[in-house]
Amino acid sequence: MDFDRIIARDHTDSVKHDGRAEYFGTSDVLPLWVADMDFAAPAEVTQALLARAAHPIYGYSRYPEALFEALMDWLRQRHGWSIARDWILLAPGVVPSLHAAVLAFAEAGQGVIVQPPVYFPFFSAVTSTGRRLIENPLRLADGRYQIDFAHLQRCAAAPDARLLLLCSPHNPVGRVWTREELARVLDIAERHDLVVLSDEIHHDLIYPGQRHWVLASLADDSATDPGRVVTALAPSKTFNIPGLGLSALIVPDPARRAALVKAFDLLHAGNYNPFSSAAFTAGYRHGAAWLDALMIYLAQTRDFAIAYAREHLPGIRVIEPQGTYLLWLDCRELCAARGWDDAALRRFCVERAKLGMNPGTVFGAGGHGFMRLNIGAPRALIETALHRLAAAL
Repeated sequence: MDFDRIIARDHTDSVKHDGRAEYFGTSDVLPLWVADMDFAAPAEVTQALLARAAHPIYGYSRYPEALFEALMDWLRQRHGWSIARDWILLAPGVVPSLHAAVLAFAEAGQGVIVQPPVYFPFFSAVTSTGRRLIENPLRLADGRYQIDFAHLQRCAAAPDARLLLLCSPHNPVGRVWTREELARVLDIAERHDLVVLSDEIHHDLIYPGQRHWVLASLADDSATDPGRVVTALAPSKTFNIPGLGLSALIVPDPARRAALVKAFDLLHAGNYNPFSSAAFTAGYRHGAAWLDALMIYLAQTRDFAIAYAREHLPGIRVIEPQGTYLLWLDCRELCAARGWDDAALRRFCVERAKLGMNPGTVFGAGGHGFMRLNIGAPRALIETALHRLAAAL
């Protein structure tokens, strides 16, 4: 578990590394944008992939029961959530699952609620399928993002509102929602008969002192219709295997499960990749120690970055994340002082600081004047990035 080891990823067809020139106009930037990590996956995952590769036939495959058992054990042991085997639907990824949920639970023209600034596929899942986008922007107060519940109540009360896409933990702002906040979300969903698709792909990436609550587990305890919550999760962020593209939907309600199956059938979106299955199973079965060590390392990097910004990056404030390996940089004071718009901020980061980060504008309302920085990399690279930013300023 040598997280300080720098592993070259150039010429591996990595989007994050080999896609720099296409996205930033130059390859001369330190890539800290795409949300995968520059760490080796757990050794047990690599060993499982090598073992499967040793068999020279890679034909059509089915999902082994060991995969379902590993996921069920993980959720019970790590999150205190016991699920039934038949609740699990496997999918080619969380982003396709967002699209399938919109197709399954809202008709064309009906409303789907999102909470910007948020991961940009949340928007396209609604707009590309002909549904109506309803925005419930998060509020930033005293360095912490909050859900505007009064506004969410009004959004949910719209006659055509059918679905809420919840990001928990939240990307890009790093909030881990409290039990009380999630209970209020459930209450609003119950009162207005909303289905909630809870994207919990970052649910294992939680910093010390925080706790992630699985929304559906709270619904199990309190809601009159606990099956209204559909949970999307995957081992991809947890064990750094997003390129293998396998995720799970936990759907307790049989009718809603059937609606999702129908949506995936319409999309012809199957993924029976034997390597994905092997990595999925090995991660959940054997990756706990690796994950525990990772979160200690990431917490130290996060704390270093926040302290460095306070001392050396005037006009830039780090919104302290409670989960994920993503830092949300508030550059609004810097932009105001220098008369920059978002395009000028992006040029400064790329051309002067030589850093490849995500501009906040891609995350929708509330993203102006922000940048997203991925700290899932050896600390020496994050130190280099911050030194570059300080020197450019």
